[in-house]
Amino acid sequence: MNPSLKPLSRQVVVITGASSGIGLVTARMAAQQGAKLVLAARNEAALQQLVQEIQNKGGQATYVVADVGQEEAVNRIAETAIAQFGGFDTWVNNAGVSIFGRCEDVSIPDMKRMFDTNYWGVVYGSRAAVRQFKQRQISGALVNVGSFLGDRAVAVQSTYCTSKHAVHGWTDALRMELEAEGAPISVTLIHPGRIDTPYNEHARSYMPKQPAHRGMIYSPEAVADAILFSAAHRRRDMFVGFQAKALAVLGGISPRLTDKLMEIWAFPSQQSDRPSRDREDNALYYPGYGLHERGTHQGWIRSGKSMYVQAEKYPIAAISAIVGLGTLAWWFANSLA
Repeated sequence: MNPSLKPLSRQVVVITGASSGIGLVTARMAAQQGAKLVLAARNEAALQQLVQEIQNKGGQATYVVADVGQEEAVNRIAETAIAQFGGFDTWVNNAGVSIFGRCEDVSIPDMKRMFDTNYWGVVYGSRAAVRQFKQRQISGALVNVGSFLGDRAVAVQSTYCTSKHAVHGWTDALRMELEAEGAPISVTLIHPGRIDTPYNEHARSYMPKQPAHRGMIYSPEAVADAILFSAAHRRRDMFVGFQAKALAVLGGISPRLTDKLMEIWAFPSQQSDRPSRDREDNALYYPGYGLHERGTHQGWIRSGKSMYVQAEKYPIAAISAIVGLGTLAWWFANSLA
């Protein structure tokens, strides 16, 4: 059964990791479009300010202080949504944190802690969302935020890549099971490329230089656009930025070439030119600073929406435009012959 998803303006949306970065931008954009919000994160002060901000602008929102690595905390998010709004229509699993360091240097406890947030948080959130959709017998949307590093691993962020590979596998398996049983639940996996968020500042660093993205970096608004579109339209995958799709394709077609390119590119492109913060100064075990949408990266930071996301949203229009431009180029070339 195909899910019949409501327009965003009529939805109640749950967002984890809502106190900064992608989650923060998604919450603000969803509120602007009329959605009611249930916002979750570990930073209570940031959540309080965000909810007050949304309410001052005429929106409706509530918050839950929750560590998504704890199943009972995730279930409390769902319970709050039911108590406050009678339920929810979309659940966005966005919370995440990273570690920058070589495979042999990162401690096993740090690896396990990251998996609690990045992987188990998605599992707990997915199960809570699906359970409520089924109990209420409604169509719903589950949106899991993966990564282009979940399609192709790179050096320096081994644990993060591994956790996102796990998220991708979980999401694909869950989608197939729900579809096979005819459940009217849309399951979307978001594949962001490099995004300008405080992700690098919240990460635990084992590196000599401060983690940062270099090269082309997309805005968090581009990811939020994909997330919110998926809340109201059934999509299997949404790649944010051409770089995300290109890396997935290249890694599948020519893995050894991709290995070699990554060995050259991964180390310099993931570190800034300043010393790394203290290893204890991060958000792996404790809440990071909140209400910051952007990070401290060094690169070409694009603003606004991703053209690739727009093409995914409206594929027929995109194909028609490409065919039209190709026809025009062919006509022009022949007219000059």
